[in-house]
This record gives sequence, C-alpha cells and structure tokens, in this order.
Amino acid sequence: MPLELCDFVAALPSIRLKPGAQKRVKSGHPWIFSNEIMFDAAAKTKSPGEIVRIESHDGLYVATACFHPKPIIAGRILSRDPREKIDTAFFINRFQKALGLREAFYPAPYYRLIHAEADGFPGLILDRYEDIVALQMNSAAVEALETPILEALDAVIAPKVVLLRNESAARLQEGLSQTVRFHRGGLSKPVELLENGCVFFADLREGQKTGWFYDQRDNRAFMAHLSQGKTVLDVYSYTGGFAVTAAVAGAEQVISVDRSAPAQALAAQAADRNGVQEKIRFERGDAFAVLEQFGAAKQQFDVVIVDPPAFAKSKKDIQQGQRGYRKLIKRAVPLVKPGGYLFAASCSHYMPLGPFAQQVAGGVTDLHREGRVVLQSGAAPDHPLHPHLPESAYLKAVVMMLD
Repeated sequence: MPLELCDFVAALPSIRLKPGAQKRVKSGHPWIFSNEIMFDAAAKTKSPGEIVRIESHDGLYVATACFHPKPIIAGRILSRDPREKIDTAFFINRFQKALGLREAFYPAPYYRLIHAEADGFPGLILDRYEDIVALQMNSAAVEALETPILEALDAVIAPKVVLLRNESAARLQEGLSQTVRFHRGGLSKPVELLENGCVFFADLREGQKTGWFYDQRDNRAFMAHLSQGKTVLDVYSYTGGFAVTAAVAGAEQVISVDRSAPAQALAAQAADRNGVQEKIRFERGDAFAVLEQFGAAKQQFDVVIVDPPAFAKSKKDIQQGQRGYRKLIKRAVPLVKPGGYLFAASCSHYMPLGPFAQQVAGGVTDLHREGRVVLQSGAAPDHPLHPHLPESAYLKAVVMMLD
C-alpha cells in the first residue's frame, strides 16, 4: 500500500514523469533529467528551485524535489518519503548526520562538512574552519532553501562567521548570479586551520573555491611519509599543503612552486608557523616553465608532486585535457631520481581515473622510464560519494615509483 501524503507534500505542485522514467529515480539516483519530464504549460512556468511533488506517469508519488525548468538536471531530489516536510528540522537532521560522519574521522573541526548530494544537500558545498564556515550554493535548489539551511546550520554548530562564496561557474548554468557575501560576521585576515598535525592559513574571501582543499588531506599525509629524509619538488603548491606537510614530516629540502604571490605568501607563513622555513624554498613562476628550467639544469628530486588545476573543465575539453596531463608528466618525469616517487593528480570531474592514469603511465613510458603504481586514490572521507553518482569522484591521484 502506498504511504499517505502528509499535508506538506499533498499541497505541493506536481510534476509528472514520462512513462517508465520513474524506474531510474526509484533505483536511487538523486537527479531527474529534463527529458524524463512531461513538460506541460504548468511545468514550464515553475520558479527555479521550487519544491514540487514528483509523480509517475499514472500519478503515484515518487519523490519530493526541487525543480528547475531550464537546465538538463531539472529535478534534485530532497526526499523519497511522502510523510516528510522540508523545513528547518529536516535540514537539522541532515546536518547532524553529516557532522557525525566527520567527527568519526577527525578530532578537530576542520573539514568539509557538506559535500552536496552525498550528504543530502543538492549542490551545496560547505567547509568548516572551527567556528567559521565557507559555503557555495551551486544550484537553484539550495539557493531557494537558503533560509532553512542556514537556520539548521546555526542549530547544529552555531558558527560565528558564515561566508557565502557563491561565485562558481555552476551557478551560471542554473541562471544564478555570482556573489560573495557574509551572512554573519566578517574576516579581516586569513583563517588558521589544522591538518595532519600542521597549521595552515586560508584566505576564505580571495582564495580558490572555499579557501582550502581538504580533499587532498590523506594524499598529503601519504606523500609526507615518503618524503622523510628526501628532497621534494611541489609544483602547483598553492598555499603549501603538500610542501609544508612534507617538511614537517622530515623532508630534507623542499622547493615549492606556484605562480600566485598571495598563495605563496600564505605557504611561507605556514612554513614559519610550523618551524620549517629553513627547509622550504619558494619559487614563483609558471609550472611548465619551471619544470622545463629544472630539466634543462639536470636537477632531480626524490619526490616530485604535480597537483594542477583542472585541465578538462567540460566534456569537450577531455582530449585537450589528456594532452595537457601527458605534457605535464613528461616535464616532471626527468626530475624524479631513479627509485624516487612521482605524485600526479587531476581534479577534473570530466577526466575519469582510467584515462588519467593512462596519461601518467604514457608520459613515463614516452621518456623510456619504467615504474610501478604504488597508490591510486581519491578525496578524503569528508568528501563522500553518492552511490549513484560515481562521476562525482572528481579527484584522482596516482603515485608511481620510478626506476
């Protein structure tokens, strides 16, 4: 027997699916695509992010979702329970579940607290820096639900500072404006954070994304272990996550390369705070140019780390991105000593692990080196995956020991 609709769900406007379209949604996928919907006149006039009742072709309840009539992803599911009201209490429950997961892994409150659909918040990214949070609302769904979401956030962790970095390209696809604003409090300087026993600094207002990349936490620890007593080259170092962690772990000497002066200033500040400023040399410049310069000088290192920005930012960029990764690897390989380690990462949603790993291996082979893969990894546990969105595993990392 179908469950009875609660008053909240019964009062929602309905959106009908095409015949058979409910099967994929009922299998657990969190999205409804525009070609699965019967677009009548009423559906076309819905406001972006409006909460609706999704029904099968014959009128049976399927889910409660946020609807947007224009993008390919037309529906983002909030609940599959017809008795559930979407309000502040609803989001308090989801925040509590997300918090419980992070606290199981991390003793200090520095982590990604909400990772979009995997935590039940469609399109929401929220990073925590103790009592400061930076978030991105990347869909009309969470934009429309901003008030109950922020009320729930207050009820669960009561942050003193709430910064909305609503400036991602994904917002443009949803027809949303790009803005940066404080919902509460303000910041006059970079914030401190703790990771792998080190202190770092993140510029939440001007830095990339939400200021820090917690996703590489475990990969930084892994490479730091391999760096003990070794020489390290960290390219695309940003604010020093890999470089400083390696130095603190006992690396003999580290060279940190990035083209951003503000990012390198924060990395140098972290090096000083952790007492490893004498171990790290900072070089500002284009990654490819610096790699080529080191190659021409026949300089080699025990560990070489390349963690570039996404080379493939859309499906049409995949082939170009693959060429870019191959070129990068071919610049990095000559700098790795025999018996040394190469770490290469891709943060592109559109670059699957298989093709990326092939480019890494191909770049090694092109230069007549041999090696073995000692690690293939992704993001840390505070970046969980929705089981029906494997493509959301955006971060890929490959570590090779080269002969």
